[in-house]
Amino acid sequence: MPAARHAVIDIGTNTLLLLVVEAGADGALTPLVDLCRFGRLGKGLDASGKLADDAIAKSLDICREYRRVMDEHGVSAPAIVGTQALREASNAAAFREPAEAILGATIEIIAGKREAELAFGAVAHTFPDLAGSRFVVVDVGGGSTELIATQDGKTVASAVSVPIGAVRLTERYLKSDPPTPEQLAALRTDVDARLATLELPRGVPLIGTAGTATTLAAVHLALGTYDPARVTGLRLAPAEVDAQLVRLAAMPVAQRRAVVGIPTERADVIVAGVAIYAAALARVAAPVMITCDRGIRWGVVHELQSAAR
Repeated sequence: MPAARHAVIDIGTNTLLLLVVEAGADGALTPLVDLCRFGRLGKGLDASGKLADDAIAKSLDICREYRRVMDEHGVSAPAIVGTQALREASNAAAFREPAEAILGATIEIIAGKREAELAFGAVAHTFPDLAGSRFVVVDVGGGSTELIATQDGKTVASAVSVPIGAVRLTERYLKSDPPTPEQLAALRTDVDARLATLELPRGVPLIGTAGTATTLAAVHLALGTYDPARVTGLRLAPAEVDAQLVRLAAMPVAQRRAVVGIPTERADVIVAGVAIYAAALARVAAPVMITCDRGIRWGVVHELQSAAR
């Protein structure tokens, strides 16, 4: 009997991710494909309330690429989730309908709380050694940030999605290149105000998932070629995250693109993303940030695997 294969596509505000895994007889999951492409579907969304035509076209091209890759790996119907950009855009159907036709599956536009729970599920499976511990998972996306607290490392105590993200806050505040101190202060004031109302534990580790967190790790490790195994489990001191923020904010985008570990397409929004993590670390008074390459796409895979048993 051939091994089962699952494909998951995560359609976010900044990126579209494709994960294809093979499930062995023992339940072990082996990634066959793990792709990230930058569609920037949420470009301009914060100001206009709509998906831009060129962002739709670029993201649909990525869907066509992903359909070809899935065909090469013998996967017919993927599980697809859409997050903040598709939750928010008044013209989301302009992307969703042709994307579903290309991919041959329905896009589940998930609520922020479900997005948070999927991120937590991925972390809990990735770090079983944290079972019994208290920690906070923070998933900084392009349009929203999810924060999940656990008292035991196995169950969700609280989960919330906040409409702050790397693309949204870059467009809203960081209009100079490099940003001015006043722009950075305005961004931080907004983030601090959003986080201040949340009930979060203090003095616990923060687990960072999604692209900003893994980029922080890749920069720390000076990874010319991205390696998810080295990124996952890396421990960063809050002072180092603060130092990376200061360093990157002082650079123009062109200089950030030359920093080893920063993908070219993420260089323009990385400062806002790092600023969110720096604020979250301070809000939680976290002693450490632990980075995790396995985000909501892995949370979906674990759900599919559980359902198949």
